[in-house]
Amino acid sequence: MKATSYYPVIMTEKVAETAAFYERHFRFRPLFSSDWYVHLQSAEDETVNLAILDGRHETVPAPMRGRSVSGMILNFEVEDVDGEYERARVSGLPILLELRDEAFGQRHFITRDPNGVLIDVIKPIPPSAEFAQMYLGQ
Repeated sequence: MKATSYYPVIMTEKVAETAAFYERHFRFRPLFSSDWYVHLQSAEDETVNLAILDGRHETVPAPMRGRSVSGMILNFEVEDVDGEYERARVSGLPILLELRDEAFGQRHFITRDPNGVLIDVIKPIPPSAEFAQMYLGQ
């Protein structure tokens, strides 16, 4: 399969609220907007996309209809994680994991969206020697 695009779709009953959250806090803009589906694109990088879908919509297979998203973390790699952390903190986002450096090569913090989807905001940093050897193709 040769994929031409890839983006996560969050299933929720809070379509408008969720879209507004990503527009306000993560600088997305709508490319398509209806009451049951919103396609968002990063205002800073057109290759970064995210969609919000009402999980009760008829396009969702019947056995899965009405379910909400669970068990997912969205990772956003950024250039200035310290600045994004401060912006998130000041705007009142819940900080579930404080800004910190990880030996495996990340400086990051974790927040969540209105559906409980975890959002990990990351800046890659050099890993410790122990983890450096685990990176393949380096």
